[in-house]
Amino acid sequence: MSEQNFQAMRRAMVESQLRTNDVNDPAIIEAILAEPREAYVPAERRAAAYTDRAVPLGNGRALNPALATARLLVEVAPRAGERVLLIGAATGYAAALLARLGCVVVAIEEDPVLAEQAARQLRDRPGITLHAGPLAAGWPEGAPYDLLFVDGAVEELSDALIQQLNVDGRAAFATAERGVTRLCAGARSAGGFGARAFADSEAVILPGFARPKAFTF
Repeated sequence: MSEQNFQAMRRAMVESQLRTNDVNDPAIIEAILAEPREAYVPAERRAAAYTDRAVPLGNGRALNPALATARLLVEVAPRAGERVLLIGAATGYAAALLARLGCVVVAIEEDPVLAEQAARQLRDRPGITLHAGPLAAGWPEGAPYDLLFVDGAVEELSDALIQQLNVDGRAAFATAERGVTRLCAGARSAGGFGARAFADSEAVILPGFARPKAFTF
């Protein structure tokens, strides 16, 4: 499939999936149109890169649906120069979008194969530092961050990640509960952390964020 084919598919995704679902921020649309999503999925799955579903990457992981990533971006409106902690870098797509928006990105991926793929894909991209390690631990060495961006769904956002946010720092993530995933946005204040769900949406489940099981007799 030619680059022209992929460009046409990218434009069609923006018009039919994103703009019809409240993704109209000009800077975010420009970043999505400029970034070749097909480069972040296995070669045999490139034709599915612009469908409205998660794209399997192997080992139980998948690239988050473009709509979920885009709506999270719109909700927290990343600004040029902000320091972003990206959780669930996978093959690097969300990191590339954040960098196109002018952010300084610290991206975390715990799957060694995906981390290696992301490192290759992002090796010439300024403003992105990739670390391999547990997603729920984040990267405290680089804290504090202006924005926490979790490109997937968690049962429970870890306190370790919240503590790496600036006071007044923002967070974007999805929650998973009883098979339903919801997009959420929140912020840290001097008194704690609060978040709200703003849309039901398919999102990939990230490892390492299971809610502790309640004790029963």
